[in-house]
Amino acid sequence: MAGLEALMRTLVDDGVAMGVQLRVHEGTDERVLTVGSRERGSDVPPPVDGRFRIGSTAKTFTAALVLRLVADGALELDGAVSDHLPALAPDPRITVRMLLQHTSGVFNHTGEYDADGTFTPGAVPGLGPEWVARRERVSAPEDLVRDSLARPLRFAPGTSWSYSNTNYVLARLLVEQATGSPFPDAMRRHVLEPLRLTDTVLPETSPEIPGPHAHGYYRYLDGDTWRTADTTVSDPTWISAAGDMISTTADLHAFVSGLMSGALLPDRLVAAMRTPHPASGYGLGLFVAPTRCGGTVVHHHGNFWGRATLMVSSLDGARTLTGSVTCGEADLDLGAQSTAFEAFTQGLVTEVFCGGRSA
Repeated sequence: MAGLEALMRTLVDDGVAMGVQLRVHEGTDERVLTVGSRERGSDVPPPVDGRFRIGSTAKTFTAALVLRLVADGALELDGAVSDHLPALAPDPRITVRMLLQHTSGVFNHTGEYDADGTFTPGAVPGLGPEWVARRERVSAPEDLVRDSLARPLRFAPGTSWSYSNTNYVLARLLVEQATGSPFPDAMRRHVLEPLRLTDTVLPETSPEIPGPHAHGYYRYLDGDTWRTADTTVSDPTWISAAGDMISTTADLHAFVSGLMSGALLPDRLVAAMRTPHPASGYGLGLFVAPTRCGGTVVHHHGNFWGRATLMVSSLDGARTLTGSVTCGEADLDLGAQSTAFEAFTQGLVTEVFCGGRSA
């Protein structure tokens, strides 16, 4: 416990984070910690059971929903996406599996980094003042997909790997076509209710976070000036099923623990989720990664401008680490933030899954 709190405190003291809430489950043992403050100018810590936008951690939920439909026979994992979405005319070589594993080659609607570091914007601006200026604009998932599909594939489907949020917007549209239901209804029926996740919501066009929550802040450069935007109230439709979800540390634990232990999916599909692509370590909606002490964990962290989400589990779901971090006051560009967050998460994983010891 002391090691975890020290890592959290360092992140806050260094100005990388304003607040951190963390939950660790080891069998029946549960530990909950909060450090920092819930909003600027306040000494009140983040709420222990507060809700937060989980960003790309939602991809694991979306993948689980798609695989539930595969288990029920409504979709085929290696079936062509174009068979279900002919009006959008995706490349007929793209399969459902390729969407979930990011091997489709579809351009990312939030922008792409080229090999030389050049950033190519997508339908939704992905950086700085451009994103802040449009953060309350509602986006239709079909429009996000059409923009990406109108661009050249980054590679032939199935031949390489590239993380693309658009894959999961396409997965959303597949779910709606297969179930005949709006995506939030399908998610509630097939994932949230079976796992009893009562504090997880899909906000769709609502910009609010219901219930107790910490504020999120996005630090960005506007020319040569650092600015801070409160992103607590924001339209989430720009990310759709790739990140449009609100949850709690308790629900994230129940979700990933139930998913890994086989409470939601047949063993063969859980195994498919945990089978990593050789170039990326990405399975189906999950990263599969070695620990510093020789073990293996699955994880999918998330980022919604101004906050980051942690979700890590042992392969059997018996031990989990879930958390939320809100942005601090340090003038750090995206690369520096990512480096600090990666060091923080690696430290947490070593504490929780290796007893604080490296190999």
